[in-house]
Amino acid sequence: MPVRWTSKALGELARLHAFLAGVNKSAAANIVRSLTTAARRLHEHPHLGERLEEFKPREVRRLIVGNYEMRYEIHERGVFILTLWHGNEDR
Repeated sequence: MPVRWTSKALGELARLHAFLAGVNKSAAANIVRSLTTAARRLHEHPHLGERLEEFKPREVRRLIVGNYEMRYEIHERGVFILTLWHGNEDR
């Protein structure tokens, strides 16, 4: 099942990288690598994350990657990464 990133999710990934790179470039690269690796795993294991019932009938799930939450949707056309953020952010 193909994994696709929405423009919002890509923007969030860039925002997180820019924020961390100002403090620690190595940590910024590591977290981007961790998040993109987790997203690639959804190709073979799309049901890996916890289903969020409040979005029914859509199949929106969340995957925790370290201190980050990634939300994605399983659709017949593939897995769509919707958004992501650090757990300490006010969401």
